[in-house]
Amino acid sequence: MVQPAQASVTPTAALTVKSVERLAGSGTSFAYAVKAGPWIFLNGHEAFDFEHGLAAEVEGPPGHRLSGRPPLRREADYILRRMRTILNEFGCDLPDAVRVDQYYTTGQAVHAYHLARFAEFGGYIPPSTSIIMARCFTPRTNIHTSMIAVVPGQNWTIKKITLPGEAISASGYHPAAVVNDFVFVAGNQAFEESGELGPGVAIAPARNWGGQNAFRRQAHYVIKERLEPSLKAAGSALERSLKAQVYIRGVNNFPDFMDVWSQYFRSIPCAVTLVPAKDYSSTESMLEINLIALKNEAARRKEVVEVDIPALAAYGPCLRAGELVFPSGLMAVARDGHVGAADNGGAFDALGLAAQAQGALIHSYAEAVCKAVGVSMGNVVRAQYFLTDIRDFAGVAAAWSDRYGRHPHPFAAVQVPGPLPPRGASIVGDFWIYAG
Repeated sequence: MVQPAQASVTPTAALTVKSVERLAGSGTSFAYAVKAGPWIFLNGHEAFDFEHGLAAEVEGPPGHRLSGRPPLRREADYILRRMRTILNEFGCDLPDAVRVDQYYTTGQAVHAYHLARFAEFGGYIPPSTSIIMARCFTPRTNIHTSMIAVVPGQNWTIKKITLPGEAISASGYHPAAVVNDFVFVAGNQAFEESGELGPGVAIAPARNWGGQNAFRRQAHYVIKERLEPSLKAAGSALERSLKAQVYIRGVNNFPDFMDVWSQYFRSIPCAVTLVPAKDYSSTESMLEINLIALKNEAARRKEVVEVDIPALAAYGPCLRAGELVFPSGLMAVARDGHVGAADNGGAFDALGLAAQAQGALIHSYAEAVCKAVGVSMGNVVRAQYFLTDIRDFAGVAAAWSDRYGRHPHPFAAVQVPGPLPPRGASIVGDFWIYAG
């Protein structure tokens, strides 16, 4: 089940890690920020104090949670102000962000966050993805945010992209941003600027069938009419794509998505992570896709990294572009097609055995990716976990500690609607690796 403990985790000298030894007083060491070369990854930020737990300025006076600013706005303010403070310590600021991933429990949390975001970011809000999920890391919080930023410097100025004939989105974020060789495209759904479903996407309510189903129509529209124009405006193209995260309503739609996806990317490999989602900015939406790509004239080359991982453990390949390595999302499917500890897991739930076994197998696959590009797991700058039960993270954290000791875990974790497609699987691990 578990590879030898205390595997190599010595990172390259180019990495600087900000962490707490005991997250909220627990035994989990948490890397909430990692600087890798000019890149800064802020991971798993929610409105609690990393070292001490609940924060009085978010909770409000005892017995008077509804006094003062609205609680959701207090959460948003707390997160963004802490992110700004950390970025300042690295020599940059919120306007130096190129991507923001946001998960919420309710639409009202989005409203509060947007007010705080406009106040903190000012005129430029980077490409964003906003998804309603089943739960954040703690049941007391409603907003979970991770961010990628760059330290300004020669050849590291952000170019903000808009689409010809379109205004910036109502939420205020730019559809794409370019920095150095890289293009970051915001999460896109199958809608026009007006907020209506794109032409040919909707199916008349009275029709039982007619051509492609509603989900496939949305998938085609997002790729062809939203992602491709954004890439073109940024000086890129679909064939330059490196990594996509796809948030899908209902795991029954996963096979249809991969069938549509392969029509575009079969001959132009792109890492892809599929994640179940609860809801979106519109109840009509069935998926949202964000993307990272290279510019057409990039000096870095797009490379497929060959890794010995079972085919059923991931929906796509691993890609590298210079110093950044992008595996597809990983699940704990072993070579025999079974999920780790699927049989014993329920019998030993007091040990968190199922989650620990899945975490250990997923970590071994991420370790194989690191080995293939000549670095250790210390060069993982973000380990993003999507769990069908957030309490399973305790097993994942135990698996990390078993393999890597007290090396800070740069995680972000939220609860997604279950189940996952492989029987017994409860975790998707998405790893971001620096190989500079």
